[in-house]
Amino acid sequence: MFMQPQEFREALADPRAPERLSTAADVPLIVVPVVDAAGAQHLARLDVTSLPCVVLLQVRDPEVIRDPNLLSVADVVLTDDDTAPRPFTTPEDGVEAGLERIGAVVHRHPVAATALALLLRSSSTLSVPAALVAESSTYSALQAGAEFIRWRATRPPKPADPAELNAERVGLELSGTLLRITLTRPDRRNALDAAMRDALTEALALAAGDHSLNVQLNALGPDFCAGGDLDEFGSRPDPAIAHLTRLSRSPARLMHALADRTVVRVHGACLGAGIELPAFARTVIASPDARFGLPEIALGLIPGAGGTVSLPRRIGRRRTAYLALSGQPISAPQALGWGLIDGIQVDDILADDIQAG
Repeated sequence: MFMQPQEFREALADPRAPERLSTAADVPLIVVPVVDAAGAQHLARLDVTSLPCVVLLQVRDPEVIRDPNLLSVADVVLTDDDTAPRPFTTPEDGVEAGLERIGAVVHRHPVAATALALLLRSSSTLSVPAALVAESSTYSALQAGAEFIRWRATRPPKPADPAELNAERVGLELSGTLLRITLTRPDRRNALDAAMRDALTEALALAAGDHSLNVQLNALGPDFCAGGDLDEFGSRPDPAIAHLTRLSRSPARLMHALADRTVVRVHGACLGAGIELPAFARTVIASPDARFGLPEIALGLIPGAGGTVSLPRRIGRRRTAYLALSGQPISAPQALGWGLIDGIQVDDILADDIQAG
């Protein structure tokens, strides 16, 4: 639904706005074009915190809405101006293409998209541990929802491969005060399954318990991590118990605790958990071929490895929402420009010079 700024403001003044402008009322996305300062003024200080739909601003002139009070209304802000700072997002192929992508994703997965927007609006004011609880709660609710069940029906969970049951998921190497943690599942693109999650949790807990240790996290194979293991998604019969398990075995919580003494080196595909976990670290160094994305909405879910907590604290909630709602990965140079990563490894000398702690 397209609404002009004044029209949108008047609609929000109606006490029944959350009922009428809602995914439940078949309004999952509202696009508000802003072409001048007058239009921007209509959006000043509007409160959409509990509005159950996605709100996108399409901005022709970013100069007219530098005031953060005018941006509070937006879940995503698209502009054609590639010099615009955060929270503006400039799709590489233009605003119209970006808008079309987001519209398609939101209308295909309206509940997951709306759940993401609602979560991002509120979790930035929470502490990191509290925000991780909120993320996991939302993720578990969506696991019981129709959109995820529909996706799961197209790809039923597979039984564990016996050859993989006892395979190493994480390698450890201690060199002085540097603990190198390596993801060792290259044949599955280092997909994060329960076994890898548990092994990574153990490794990070080891470092968290010894304050003399610095951490370097890296991975074997052509990809750092292509996300969660899709064969396991939804394999637990009780989403509520899965929620408690995520909280008790949480690499995200430990990555946050270790942030000041952790360096992560990423390469290739860094999707889902492959960027959600690294983004907690103080320093993330990428190879030139690295690409970053949040594909979970297409499964009827939201990022569930800490991404709604770690990414907004690096790039803001609106660019985080763009990554998730567009399903469009970004390159290493773009990630560097956004602040999602802290450097691009261009040769072995640079790589050797980068030290944790």
